[in-house]
Amino acid sequence: MKHRYKQMLERMQAKEKKSRKKRSGKWFLYILKCGDRSLYTGITRDIERRFKMHAEGKAARYTRTRQPLEMVYQETCKTRTDALVRECFVKALPKAKKLALIESVPYFRRGRESR
Repeated sequence: MKHRYKQMLERMQAKEKKSRKKRSGKWFLYILKCGDRSLYTGITRDIERRFKMHAEGKAARYTRTRQPLEMVYQETCKTRTDALVRECFVKALPKAKKLALIESVPYFRRGRESR
């Protein structure tokens, strides 16, 4: 991970610890498999809504031209900061390790789409 991103995430974590507000709701990290077999990683609060946006071509520019999409991995994070940190970690992994991560989850190994 690039040094500047590491610093940014560390500052976000420190700020979150100091914050007195408790933010409700969980965040999700997800990985989509695109039509060209590439992988797209993102975070969201509403996984169903976000997948629908990707499928309709209204979300990320990357996924817009790489239809059809399949949800191949998702995990829950407690806070937005945790989700961002995890997203940066997963995005930095080589494709082979991302595929190993995807294979480690039984639900998605069966080949079902989540949404």
